[in-house]
Amino acid sequence: MELFKEITQDCENAQARLVAVSKTKPIASIEGLYEKGQRIFGENKVQELCQKQEVLPSDIEWHMIGHLQSNKVKYIAPFVSLIHAVDSIKLLKEINKQARNNERVIPVLLQIKIASEDSKFGISPSDFNAFMEAYQALDLSHVSINGLMGMATFTEDKDQIRKEFQLLQEIFQEVKHNNFKNQPAFKELSMGMSGDYKIALEEGSTMIRIGSLLFGHRNY
Repeated sequence: MELFKEITQDCENAQARLVAVSKTKPIASIEGLYEKGQRIFGENKVQELCQKQEVLPSDIEWHMIGHLQSNKVKYIAPFVSLIHAVDSIKLLKEINKQARNNERVIPVLLQIKIASEDSKFGISPSDFNAFMEAYQALDLSHVSINGLMGMATFTEDKDQIRKEFQLLQEIFQEVKHNNFKNQPAFKELSMGMSGDYKIALEEGSTMIRIGSLLFGHRNY
């Protein structure tokens, strides 16, 4: 747990928040971090997120960080604090519908594809303007776009990782200026995981998603 102290200190210094990625981890492990003061936990599977939310303390802020299918939104809509990886208009519309059904506004982040791997999800930077035009043509009053998220390429090349985070930061600044200038809620840049979070914080991340450094490697 010394690493937990170090990571939380790094976050404080950078004025960023830590999302403890608890996917596949047992309740006891989450309780251990909760007792040390951690309140934001991230899951990437809807069923697991719902099961944990039911039994863990009510002041936990649950983030959905994985790829989310539209037909699963209804299960997390009553309680989810932030959905990180929105990459389609179809998904945004469904989140809006389910948020309206639950009489709430759900904060989301738009996922931008900055990595070189084809396996990564996200809106490509070249498609982003068209995405925003489609979004602005709709009345999605039960969704709040609070920022962007992205995942760097899984590589040992720190220069490549830094360039990808810098690209995401540039896109964030451009989008804020062009589309969300007078909307203070648009302030989150979720980037950085166990292997690259220090670079992400240096490049302006406001939210890092850390799993294996906190919980150990996963047994799938």
